[in-house]
Amino acid sequence: MIDLHDERIAVITRLAEKSSGSLGRTALMKFCYFLQTLRDVPLGYHFTLYSYGPFDSDVLADLDMAEALGTVQSTVVPYSGGYGYEIKPTDQSQATVRLAADFLGKHQEDIDWVVNEFRGLNSADLELVGTIVYVDREAASAGESLKIEDLVQRVEDVKPRFSESRIQGHVENLSGKTLLCSIR
Repeated sequence: MIDLHDERIAVITRLAEKSSGSLGRTALMKFCYFLQTLRDVPLGYHFTLYSYGPFDSDVLADLDMAEALGTVQSTVVPYSGGYGYEIKPTDQSQATVRLAADFLGKHQEDIDWVVNEFRGLNSADLELVGTIVYVDREAASAGESLKIEDLVQRVEDVKPRFSESRIQGHVENLSGKTLLCSIR
C-alpha cells in the first residue's frame, strides 16, 4: 500500500524529471511549498518561515530517502560565489513514479504548473516569492485584508536585503495571477 511518504518521494522524483537538471535544494523546497500552498496538493508538510523562506526539514529528509532508494541523484555543483546542488532523476526513477501513479496522475497539472511558473527564478527570487506567499497566507489566515504596499512593507521587514522595488514587482506579479489571498 502506498503512503504519504511514497507520494512525497514520487513528487520529488517527478519534479527532478520535469526540471531537466535545473532543480536544486532551494527550488525543491519552494516547489513543494508552492504545490502545497498554491495548488492544494496534499503533501502534509509543515512549513515555517526560515532564513531562506518557507522551510520544512521533512522535504530534505524525503530527498535523502529518494537518494537512498536510488530514484534521484544529488550532486554538488560550483557556481560563482559558492556551490549548490543539482537533483536529477536516475534510471530507477520510473519504478517510484509507477508506484505513485494515481497520486501523480491526479496532481500532474499542478506539478507541471509549478515547474513552468517558477523554474526561471534563481534561488534568491524563489526565497523572496516563497516569503511573499508565506506572509500573504499568514495575513489571510488572521483575517487581514492588505493593500499591496502593506504586503510589500511586511515582506521588506522580514527580508530587508531585498529592495522594495524587487519585492513590489513580485507582489504585483503574484497578485496579477490571483495567487495572493490577503490583497484587497
